[in-house]
Amino acid sequence: MHRSNDTRIVVSQHCCEAPPFTGESVAYRRVLFAVIAINATMFGVELTAGILASSQALKADALDFLADSLTYALTLLMIGRPLRWRASAALVKGASLGVVALWVLGTTVHRMFNGDVPDQLVMGGIGLLALFANVTSALLLMRYRSGDANVRSVWLCSRNDAIGNVAVIAAAGLVFLTGTAWPDLAVALVMAALFLHSATGIIRQAVGELRQPPAARAHGHAHEPGQEHKRPTPAA
Repeated sequence: MHRSNDTRIVVSQHCCEAPPFTGESVAYRRVLFAVIAINATMFGVELTAGILASSQALKADALDFLADSLTYALTLLMIGRPLRWRASAALVKGASLGVVALWVLGTTVHRMFNGDVPDQLVMGGIGLLALFANVTSALLLMRYRSGDANVRSVWLCSRNDAIGNVAVIAAAGLVFLTGTAWPDLAVALVMAALFLHSATGIIRQAVGELRQPPAARAHGHAHEPGQEHKRPTPAA
């Protein structure tokens, strides 16, 4: 009899586990709007600076800002949609991030043979500004980093951007010390690898969600992170 009660307790706790957060909250929507505005602004600023400074790393980061703005807007559109829609949107985001990675890789290889030494002062200054923007975005999104594929992809993009900005700043210092473009090119290659890694993770999670049986997809909506999820009292 005691063993049967234990079994009921375990089953009850398992069935009442909250599914991943799906973004269905006013607070999350507000955060997304703010992050989209930050990324769209920094795309224009960093792309202009990258062209003027002849920095491949800045151009790569600017393109990532643009991709993030578009994917965050897609995330907003998918909030409240069925799981299959959200997972499909995450697949698109993962694939687009992979395309960005391949573009950065290709253009960087081209610049290895046809390029000038970038302006390290512009690289460092814009890199610091971009770092501030991305850290702000990452802090706003940190609370939602464990959501479904659609939500989690937003957090991963912001985290990658902050890491990339630190690398750009470091590259600016190395360009100054060495007087060559190789640090800038090396950072661009590292960023391409980071983009590919994140794209793979997003796609894997999205595919896993698409493979869930219909009953699992229809299992209610997740609570917003930080909210308590009450479990029924186990049977005596």
